[in-house]
Amino acid sequence: MNSFDSNTPFMLLARIHVKPGCVEDYLELARATDAAVESSEPGMLHHTFDQDPDDPQAFVWSEVYANDAAFEAHVSNPPVQEYLQKHAELGDGFSVEVYGTVGSECQALMESFGLPLKIFQTKLGYSRVV
Repeated sequence: MNSFDSNTPFMLLARIHVKPGCVEDYLELARATDAAVESSEPGMLHHTFDQDPDDPQAFVWSEVYANDAAFEAHVSNPPVQEYLQKHAELGDGFSVEVYGTVGSECQALMESFGLPLKIFQTKLGYSRVV
């Protein structure tokens, strides 16, 4: 792969923080969301929910998308929309980091959520993710 654009894979890390006393409820929400994403989003190549070893209320969604279209499908998926609504009740922090090149439409969609967002655009390298 010599060029990176809206048709190439990228990684997204969503760093979240859960309100005190809400971790078990949040884990159940994350389990349900993960199962729904696995069964309905073929463009989601990797999807894990990882707990910070130093802060039991901090987690990271690690996600690898096949391309921009896979991200658009993800954020329009009803279980993901429900997850985001419930996060507002159970969580008190949410920021997004993107590693890889996304197109301008995908970037505008990411920005539309109003979450802290940082995009690290690919300058060189290769990907074996196809």
